Amino acid sequence: MEFRIDRRSGTAAYQQIVLQTKQALRLGVLLPGDRLPTAKEVAETCAVNPNTTLKAYRELEREGLVEPRPGLGTFVRRSLARPQTAAGAPLRGELAAWMDRARAAGLERDDVTALVASVMEERYAGTTAAAGDSHSGEGREHT
Repeated sequence: MEFRIDRRSGTAAYQQIVLQTKQALRLGVLLPGDRLPTAKEVAETCAVNPNTTLKAYRELEREGLVEPRPGLGTFVRRSLARPQTAAGAPLRGELAAWMDRARAAGLERDDVTALVASVMEERYAGTTAAAGDSHSGEGREHT
């Protein structure tokens, strides 16, 4: 896994590492037993202080997602992946097709981000991030 830090995003670098790790866990890119890059490796590839990465990994550890193994590195403890997000899943295919239509209609990345965020806010209003993490509402279809 390689992290990408966007210094213009307004989001702290350690939070970007946490969010990118969680996204990789949700999409099945990272699986239990996988080793995360060392703080030194992240520092070299992303030009961040090693303590930034360590702070992110400590947060992920507090959430029970990773575990440090002294002398070996930091490893994934559990996945956040769901079958609905897998590469061949129908919902993912529908979303990819929608993205293709949006792009063909002339929408730029920021337009799509704003549109998706707006609709997501409407559809998930009243739910919390914690509820989303515990998969509340699983099986409900929002149309």
